[in-house]
Amino acid sequence: MAISISVVLLLLILAVVFIRNGALKMSHALVCILLGFYMASTSMAPTIHDGLSATAELVSGLRP
Repeated sequence: MAISISVVLLLLILAVVFIRNGALKMSHALVCILLGFYMASTSMAPTIHDGLSATAELVSGLRP
């Protein structure tokens, strides 16, 4: 759960930065949000979640 919240916050911060810089229009952000909601209700959602969890686990295991 903590990883999901962290990813959501990171994506939200990136979207705000892109909107403020003019690189992302509000209509594009709305389309991305709607796409995310629709993807969450498909059969691909568990696969995407597992992939993100595996990536987060891999990155957290790296030592500089």
